[in-house]
Amino acid sequence: MDEQPISATLKMIATVMFLFLLAPVILVLPISFSGENYMVFPPATWSTRWYGAFFADGKMLGALGTSTLLAIVVTTLSLAIGLPAAYAIVRLKFRGAEALLNLFTAPLLLPTIVLGLAILILFAAYGLLGTFTGLVIGHLVITLPYALRVLTTSIAGLPIIVEEAASTLGASPLTVFRRMTLPLITPGIVATCALSFLVSFDEAVISLFLTGPAITTLPVAMYQHVDSNADPLVAAVSVLLIVLTLAVVLIVDKSVGLTKAFVK
Repeated sequence: MDEQPISATLKMIATVMFLFLLAPVILVLPISFSGENYMVFPPATWSTRWYGAFFADGKMLGALGTSTLLAIVVTTLSLAIGLPAAYAIVRLKFRGAEALLNLFTAPLLLPTIVLGLAILILFAAYGLLGTFTGLVIGHLVITLPYALRVLTTSIAGLPIIVEEAASTLGASPLTVFRRMTLPLITPGIVATCALSFLVSFDEAVISLFLTGPAITTLPVAMYQHVDSNADPLVAAVSVLLIVLTLAVVLIVDKSVGLTKAFVK
């Protein structure tokens, strides 16, 4: 069947919608290069002073280091926990596997502020507030559901006959998993790492409940800065975060391809 040509009206509507969705990003970029002492659009003068101010701000750089380390640890744990769990749910097909998957992914259905408040109440009883361990556990609550969804979809899309063929040739279950399953689900693993890293690095609401004077993340530091200042520093940081996100997406695209990574 021949595809119907897209009408000019539909193309125009799609263009307007894309511009509407990208408007905040488009506005942030010029504001970040403002030479003014407060946010104004369009800027009367142009400068890179706020990028320099960010790299000279010890608190912001410390928060950046914390967010980066936190995202790396959370990504590693999400993959280490999610991969065997996803494999067991998909391949072992034990009773209640679907219910268990729904339970593990339930945090995706809750408003983040409700989830953050629940974690706050629980962690307060165990002295985990304002600690790196508490942040790791709190972020795992929201990254593990994403990891499980991506990995279960990736493993379910792998024909089991491939693993069975390797087993009939004498390969042990561990060898089958290491030499057959892992290479074939590499796109799903890469997608899990990218998604977990970005979700953890950008998480603000739960981090607001768990951070303290001794430790803070970059999104929380940005929120605190906006609360007391109206300068374009946050716009400059936002542009850097946009660049980071694009870099991660490009790495995924160049390594395995976006379609293979995020589409079954």
